[in-house]
Amino acid sequence: MNRRTVHVAVYDTLADWEFGYATAHINDTTYHRAPKAPIPVATVSADGGKPVTTLGGVRIQPDLALDDLRPEDSAMLILTGAQLWLIGDDLAPFARKAREFLDAGVPVAAICGATAGLAREGLFDDRDHTSAVPEYLAPQPGYKGAERYRDADAVNDRGLITAGPTEPVAFAREILAELDVMEPHILDAWFRLYGHSDAAAFPVLMSAAA
Repeated sequence: MNRRTVHVAVYDTLADWEFGYATAHINDTTYHRAPKAPIPVATVSADGGKPVTTLGGVRIQPDLALDDLRPEDSAMLILTGAQLWLIGDDLAPFARKAREFLDAGVPVAAICGATAGLAREGLFDDRDHTSAVPEYLAPQPGYKGAERYRDADAVNDRGLITAGPTEPVAFAREILAELDVMEPHILDAWFRLYGHSDAAAFPVLMSAAA
């Protein structure tokens, strides 16, 4: 298991609901493989200075600036949706950082509007991916990966994880699988409980928490 820090990109209008399942269970070791140890989570913004405000009005003080983030110091870069992804190019540097991570063999996870930004960067041209719907990505300048679109809750192709805005639990499942924090049958139970309210999964999780 990679214990390097997981980095979450933060910016104004960040979609609050899209990353919480992942970060909570990265840091909370209740269901982790033994030996149980949290993976640090840090936030990264464009300048690393002033707080950003999420879509829900929550203020987040970033831990570091994007220019200071190096793939070799990270276990994964998580990019969530935000209204800013569809308004101008303010978030384009985050998509370029995602390319830098993938080129270095470090995983990237993108959900909702962040998938549009990665599509514009050309990161979906040779990888399977998903998003809200195909029509969401089709108009993005530079997107040439339509034939690689998959109608799925979440997709992981060679370390690039994607999901649509209604799938934060499936998004977290792929992140947790990539980080290898849980035994496969525990992760399956976790997804069945949190994703489908399957009560039969609860005893399986309790066995991991013991």
